[in-house]
Amino acid sequence: MGPIARLALAGMAGALAACAADQPSLENSQRDITVATDTAPAGSVLPAHISGVLLKVSPSFVTMVVSEPRKPLGRDDGIPRGVSSGSGFAVDKQGHILTAAHVAYGPRYSVRARASNGRIYNGTVVAIKPDNDMGLINIPSLHAPAVAPAASPCLKKGQAVFSLGKPHAQGDTARIGSLKAMHFGRPVRYGKFGYPDAMVLKMATRRGESGGPVFNADGELVGMVVSTLSAGGRPLNLAHAIPLPPLARFYCAHASCGPRWRKLAAMSTKSCR
Repeated sequence: MGPIARLALAGMAGALAACAADQPSLENSQRDITVATDTAPAGSVLPAHISGVLLKVSPSFVTMVVSEPRKPLGRDDGIPRGVSSGSGFAVDKQGHILTAAHVAYGPRYSVRARASNGRIYNGTVVAIKPDNDMGLINIPSLHAPAVAPAASPCLKKGQAVFSLGKPHAQGDTARIGSLKAMHFGRPVRYGKFGYPDAMVLKMATRRGESGGPVFNADGELVGMVVSTLSAGGRPLNLAHAIPLPPLARFYCAHASCGPRWRKLAAMSTKSCR
């Protein structure tokens, strides 16, 4: 593994990752982000100025644990069972969070999310799209800055990108990598979840990072991590990410989205090479 640096954001306000077992606990603590550069593209300027970009985008990033829906008053037989955990990011100031469907799990499921200020917030799953692995969560009391989506959904092969996520049993991590291809070329299925196509990233993501945002070197959102690729149980240092157009269509179908999101919802990645 290549060099790894640890970036402390103290003092700043404000495979599949989902698994019922081995879930991390959420604690009220200031966010520190480990920067992993082992898959950073040669000659990339991103590692050199990552601290400034992270200060810009990390307030939109959350980690979460998802539990069964709370039962009606008088029928509660204990603490709701946790079903998944993962990462997500704020898309507006009304508390809407995008994540993977296999993290969000199902409508009305309960969510506890840790924000960049270290506080824990409670929310609810609004909707999921299992066949394109996208979920939308609402956390009304979370007023985190929203991500800024890129104007174009297309990236160039070899272009530097980075993700934010929380591997299980590890701390928050920014992974620097690059685009390998805009298209995987065939659908992927895992249980009731899957996606028809995805971007392929040269990035060594781990369990727990699904639903995490992917940014370009300017800190603009370009996609969302959904899975880690492996062969015979051996990591390939490759990940799949859902591109902007399907994310925009899903978000705008279930919430009031802004002009850039609406414009992206009308676009396609078919012309991206």
